Amino acid sequence: MSGTNNFVVVANRLPVDLTTRPDGTEEWTPSPGGLVAALWPVLQEHQGCWVGWPGVSDIAPASFRTSEGVLLHPVKLTQADFEGFYEGFSNATLWPLYHDLIVQPTYDSDWWEVYREVNLKFADEVAEVAAEGATVWVQDYQLQLLPGILRQLRPDLKIGFFLHIPFPGADLYRQLPWREEIVRGLLGADVLGFHLPSYVSNFLELTRQVSGETGSHTGQPDELLVEGEAKIREIGATVTTADGRKVGVAAFPISIDLNAMQPPADEDVAQLRGVLGNPETVLLGVDRLDYTKGILQRLLTFEELLESGALDPAKVVLMQVATPSRERIEQYRVARSQVEEAVGRINGRFAQMGRPVVHYLHRSIPKNELRTLYAAADVMLVTAFKDGMNLVAKEYVALHGDGSGSLVLSEFAGAAVELEQAYLCNPHDLESIKRAVVTAVDALEHYPDSARERMLAMHDQVREHDVHLWASSFESSTASFSGQETAGESPR
Repeated sequence: MSGTNNFVVVANRLPVDLTTRPDGTEEWTPSPGGLVAALWPVLQEHQGCWVGWPGVSDIAPASFRTSEGVLLHPVKLTQADFEGFYEGFSNATLWPLYHDLIVQPTYDSDWWEVYREVNLKFADEVAEVAAEGATVWVQDYQLQLLPGILRQLRPDLKIGFFLHIPFPGADLYRQLPWREEIVRGLLGADVLGFHLPSYVSNFLELTRQVSGETGSHTGQPDELLVEGEAKIREIGATVTTADGRKVGVAAFPISIDLNAMQPPADEDVAQLRGVLGNPETVLLGVDRLDYTKGILQRLLTFEELLESGALDPAKVVLMQVATPSRERIEQYRVARSQVEEAVGRINGRFAQMGRPVVHYLHRSIPKNELRTLYAAADVMLVTAFKDGMNLVAKEYVALHGDGSGSLVLSEFAGAAVELEQAYLCNPHDLESIKRAVVTAVDALEHYPDSARERMLAMHDQVREHDVHLWASSFESSTASFSGQETAGESPR
């Protein structure tokens, strides 16, 4: 029996959190993030449905609509589900594997069984709410079996899957004992979306090696026309499955909504810099406290630059926001301990009384405060060991449309492919990070025209390739590959 929703987004989490008021009553409050920002405009347009876990175990309230008309449909998970599916297989097995083994993955068959069962639970809920012929967008690595299960339950659906993290090389991926099952699950979709062409190539190579499916590159990739004149993403390849279905595999680099990145008031920026002691140079890092983000290497770089005199502790400060993340997992506890030890040591060595040289926050920051941090920072530091895209880099660029500021960016972040005017660095090499930081700081003082030209070029890239273009191209591709064109769109 089908539901009534013609457009369904499925993600591990609902875009809300359950909060308790001082009087003990509970309410659902918005939980904004990059995924929400990317998908919310599309859901509003379609008056669609978002299926996901509400973030608390053993609770699944009835479906409810937001003020914007989006239906939220909770999936109930037990504590055992959460531990095996989310903390276990998703974040102690898949996450390190997909980030090139920065830490060693754990291959636990019990976790795998829970992962399968939870994907089945999600599939049952989607099958219940999706209308006949509905479009379903499945999001990210936690739900890679879902497209295949849905294909069995509801062959009438148009299914798109998008991976928000990197996809590793086939030689690494073949470590996973359940590699064939994951590939078959993904190939249940009509279109598979990745951030970068290199991730597409990795997936295609994996299908050839482990699944027996055939991948065929088009000689000249088709250009998909979206919103009239904007030529964007490419359907670069198809995979033919065992039952003869054609699955499109494409790169769709995700981006941000510039309309949501309004500059803060000048007085707010001036006030923040005053609180910091009005330094000549403000460096900024904004990350989840995750071992993939290279926060410790960033701090060690800063320490060595202060020690050598390349940066003057009387003239520079580093602001580091490290949002809490997966704190029950051992590697994350270790990462936090190392970062906070480094912060204390650097301040102990180089701070002046009442004026720390590192300002460290281990908490979430409201969007309006974050925009002020971006605007106040002279140099943004993004030093991830591996990142699917990294929207922080794009948010910083979005708030420097006047050409101010500099971006130091890891060459292993997906954003480096698009923001090629950034000062790129190898996060595995402290000397490389140091060179990029010194060059970025020096350019602002001695080569302002060049620095401005770099930032304006990156701003143009982010403006022209925003989240709305990402969403419309993915939507059009899903419709095209499932045999139906999106209304108003040009055929390929």
